[in-house]
Parts: sequence; structure tokens; C-alpha cells
Amino acid sequence: MTWAVATYVVDLSGASREMTEGFSAVFAAVVLLGVGMWMHQKSLAGRWQSYVKEKLSSALNRKSAFMLFLLSFVTVYREVFETVLFYAALWSDGNGAYMLAGLGCGIAVLAVIAFLLLRSTARLPIRQFFAFSSALVGVLAVVLIGKGVAALQKVGLLQVTPLSMPRIDVLGVYPSVQTIAAQVAILLIIVASVTYNLRSQRTARV
Repeated sequence: MTWAVATYVVDLSGASREMTEGFSAVFAAVVLLGVGMWMHQKSLAGRWQSYVKEKLSSALNRKSAFMLFLLSFVTVYREVFETVLFYAALWSDGNGAYMLAGLGCGIAVLAVIAFLLLRSTARLPIRQFFAFSSALVGVLAVVLIGKGVAALQKVGLLQVTPLSMPRIDVLGVYPSVQTIAAQVAILLIIVASVTYNLRSQRTARV
């Protein structure tokens, strides 16, 4: 159902399709930004382990199976929804073959990692994993906001103020003040979030 809603754009054409692609990309960028900020926060000082233990302990103390189910569902579905939004944006942009190739490679890599972890006693470095994932998600948010703003400009919903600079489609960089301003705004939010999290960590140690 999530995929059906996210890919509703397939049934549209013309300006409506561009408009839907634009709003979908902008929405996906906002979701990715929020997830990235959350992941970076949990990557600091073992906060992810503390977060999970706190939620599980609270649920167990209330002896509520429903709370455990809800916690598991929200945690998993949050990641699934983010992934579907990203894949839907790629698919609607005509990158289906690349998306399927990347999906296949990703599954293969995950299978290898899972096999190695199961065969060894090494534990997954959660802090490094979340830090890397949050950085990757931040980059994707910057790319998608650029693509989203550009799509909305095509249908005339946003003004186009040209800039003398190269166009880099793969990075969502387009030669207009509006797209660059949107990407810079996302970058500033990311920098502010990282700075706040690091300062909070230092304060907690004092």
C-alpha cells in the first residue's frame, strides 16, 4: 500500500506528473532530513542502545504486548517508508534500471554482511554505522530537495532565477537561485543539527 501511494505519479502525465514528482521529492527530502538528524543523534555516546533499552524497559514494565508490537512496527516501518519514498522518486525520474541494479547490489552486500556477522563474534559498530548512515541520508536529502524544487519550477509553481553555473543532475544541482538556496538551507540545518548534538554530548560529559 505504501508503494502504491508513493508511485501514484505513474498514473499522471504532463504538468501534473511534474508537480507530483516535485512535491514527492521535497517531502522525501524533509523525511530524510528528519531521519538523518535522528540517526546522528543516536550515533553519539551509545544513545541508540539507551534509546532502545528505555523503550523496551518501559513497554515491559507495563506488561503490554501491544506496546512491544507498536514499537517494533514504528521502528521498522519508519525505515521502510523512507526507502519507499526514495525508490519512488528514483523510479518516477526514469531511473528504474539503475534502481533495480542498486537494489540487487544492496541485497547482496547485506547478505554478505549478515553471513559474516553470524559466522563471527564481531559486533556491528552501531555508532559508526549510524554516523555513516546519517551522513548518507543527509546527502540524499540535499539531492532530492534540489530535484524537487527544479520539478516545481518546470510547472511554474516556483520562480526561476538563472545562475551562471554547471548543471549536475545526479547531485540535484541546477543553475537557479531557488534550487541552490533550498540545498544550502538543508545543508545549514544539517550543520546546525550536528553542532547541537555535539555540544549536547560535551555538556552531558561535564
